[in-house]
Amino acid sequence: MKMIMRWFPFGDDSVTLRQIRQVPGVSGVATCLPSVPVGEVWPLATLTELKDTITAAGLEMEVIESVNIHKDIKKGLPSRDRYIENYQATLRNLGAVGVTCLCYNFMPVMDWARSDLAHPLEDGSTVLSYRHKQVTEMNPTRIAESMAKKSLGYSLPGWEPERLHAMGADIEFYKSMTRDDYWKNMKYFLDAVVPVASECGINMAIHPDDPPWPLFDLPKVISTAENIRTFLSLNDNPANGLTICTGSLGANRDNDLPAIIREFTKAGRVHFAHIRNIKYQDGLDFDESAHLSSCGDLDLFAIVQAFHDSGFDGYIRPDHGRMIWDEQARPGYGLYDRALGAEYLLGLWEALDKCGLCN
Repeated sequence: MKMIMRWFPFGDDSVTLRQIRQVPGVSGVATCLPSVPVGEVWPLATLTELKDTITAAGLEMEVIESVNIHKDIKKGLPSRDRYIENYQATLRNLGAVGVTCLCYNFMPVMDWARSDLAHPLEDGSTVLSYRHKQVTEMNPTRIAESMAKKSLGYSLPGWEPERLHAMGADIEFYKSMTRDDYWKNMKYFLDAVVPVASECGINMAIHPDDPPWPLFDLPKVISTAENIRTFLSLNDNPANGLTICTGSLGANRDNDLPAIIREFTKAGRVHFAHIRNIKYQDGLDFDESAHLSSCGDLDLFAIVQAFHDSGFDGYIRPDHGRMIWDEQARPGYGLYDRALGAEYLLGLWEALDKCGLCN
C-alpha cells in the first residue's frame, strides 16, 4: 500500500509539495492537468514538466485524477470516436511518464454535488455537506454559483465554467436515455481504452457516483455492489477496476463497505482508495467529518482492516478533510486535516500489520 495525497499543480493549490513531503509516510501525489480542455490530449511535454517538479520535491507521480471523459462519449454520439482516440493518446503519454493508476468517473453532467462547501461544525471547523432537498430545489447552474462563492478562487473539478452553460440541455438529453443505453456507452468506451491502458501499465480506477443516488433523473451506475459487478463485467481486463471512495459509497446506508472492499479487492479489481468519514443527518443528508471513526458514522478501523486483510497493494489517500486551524484552502483539500487523516490511516495499517505478526 502507498499513502498519497491529492495535489493541484501550477498555482491552483494552497498546499505545497514541500509541505506534503513533510507528512510522514506519504510517498506521492495524485495530480491532474485542469488547464487542458475536456476531450483534448494531455501533452507529453507538460506531463514531463509536472513529473519533474514533483520528483524534485522528493515525491512520486504515479496516480492521476482525472482525465475527464467528454460528454459525447457518455452520450454515445458519433463524435465520440475522436474523443476516445484523444483519450487513448493521453493514456500513452501518461504511461510514458510512469503513471500506473488513473482515477476517473463516468457520471453524467455533474461529477459530484454538495449543498455547502463550508458547513460549520460544533468544534468550529467547516466541512462539505449535503442537504438533499436544497440540492434538488436548485438547478445545476445555481448549485455551481453557490459552490463558487466558497471555493476561494480555486478550481472545482467537475464544475468547470465551460460546462455550466450546457448543463440544462444535457439533463434534458439524458431523460431519453435508458440505463441499458448508458451501460452500452460505458462498455464502448471501456473496450476502446482499457486495452491501451493495460499495454501502458496503467490501471483504470472508476470513482463511484457522488452522491450515490439519482439527481435530476440522471443515470447513476457506480453506487452499489450489484451495479459495480455489472460494471466490472463489461470488460474483464484486470486493468478495468475501481476507486473505492468510502464517503461516496458510504452515503448510501445500505452499502456494507467492508464487504464491498473485501469482495472486489480479493478479485484484484481495486486499484485506488479514497478514505474519509461522514456523519449521517436526516434522510439522505450528511456532513463530511474528521477521519476518526468516532467523529462520523463509518467504522474506519473495519474499512482499513478490510483493505489490509484482503491484500490491497494499491494507493490510498485521505479524502476530503475539514478546514481547521484557520486554514484558507480549496474546500476539502486543506493541508492540516488531510495530514491528520493520513497519519490516522497509517496508524491503523501499522497496527494491523503488527497484530498480524503477533498472531
